[in-house]
Amino acid sequence: MKVRPLLLCILLMVLMQGYLLTAQEIKPHEVKRIMKKVADWQINHFHDTYSGNKDPHNPKAWPNGALYIGMLKWAMVSDEDKYFQWLKEIGNTNKWKLHDRIYHADDHTVGQLYLSLYQKYKEKKMLKPTKRQFDYVLLHPAKTSLEWASAYHQDRWNWCDALFMSPPVWAKLYNLTGDDKYLNFLMSEFKATTSFLFDDEESLFYRDESYMEKRDHGTKIFWSRGNGWVFAGLVNVMNELKKETKEYKYFLRIYKKMAKKLIQIQTPEGHWPMSLLGEEFYPTPETSGTSFHIYGLAWGVNNQILDRSIYEPFLIKGWNSLVDHITDDGMLGYVQPIGAAPGEAFADQTEVYGTGAFLCAGTEIYKLYAQP
Repeated sequence: MKVRPLLLCILLMVLMQGYLLTAQEIKPHEVKRIMKKVADWQINHFHDTYSGNKDPHNPKAWPNGALYIGMLKWAMVSDEDKYFQWLKEIGNTNKWKLHDRIYHADDHTVGQLYLSLYQKYKEKKMLKPTKRQFDYVLLHPAKTSLEWASAYHQDRWNWCDALFMSPPVWAKLYNLTGDDKYLNFLMSEFKATTSFLFDDEESLFYRDESYMEKRDHGTKIFWSRGNGWVFAGLVNVMNELKKETKEYKYFLRIYKKMAKKLIQIQTPEGHWPMSLLGEEFYPTPETSGTSFHIYGLAWGVNNQILDRSIYEPFLIKGWNSLVDHITDDGMLGYVQPIGAAPGEAFADQTEVYGTGAFLCAGTEIYKLYAQP
């Protein structure tokens, strides 16, 4: 039987793709080695300055809050108690208090550390300040508009980053107390934000209202890290809810839409462009958004929500692209500095939240390949 040249080429391509996939097989012990190197580097450089700031980030501020979330996940798989002890010392230094602004979602982020440690150690001091502040918010809810130009607008979740920062804390409080008031607030505010910022046509979130009518080289502006904040936030909320509940299913619907979209727009190199629909205009790698996307997608495969046969090739490319941007001493490069839109990233620049995102991604990748 003669094999047509075109068919032969296709067969060879399929075989080559299978070979490359096998050649890039991810080994769990190597994932842990890399994660440890990155985690240790960041702890040693915790008091450095980043994003052009003159001073280190406040230990209660959101950049460090995002780092702690990743470090917690690493601590759970590392088999070394020193990471939990480092995180406990952070909490003790902060006196287990949230950051300064009562309503602002960014200043709630560190609460995810406190409540996670409370789940582990059951020390009431880890829970009380966050619960007290959130009870105050429930009694005095913000009445402001979600419109960007309105007064006190960030007293509510009117920018997409907020969906990573505050909602998981509300979900944890509900999980820990069983009190529906925390869940009801979470659902009401999350639905309001989603209705306002989610683009049904693209299955992505605008950073805030000010970007809805803007165009970058004719394309809609969907910031990679901004959507990474949302995607990871969805995962962190669902981790606190029972799968059979209507609330879990609400978040799951959004998650699945975003997951489907994300694999359609991953670059051939494995990262996601800083402007998700503008790859040709933003060719520079960016690792914080990419890490959150990998975290969310790998979590979906690990929880039998996403089909491994479909999503695994994207995870392999994404993880390998992240590893390629880690320096020999353990710094994760190409982390876009603090901002609100697509911009620049550099091989020799990092940020604490980038490390946190990477450790989130690595934990789920490790779980995926450590399975027997």
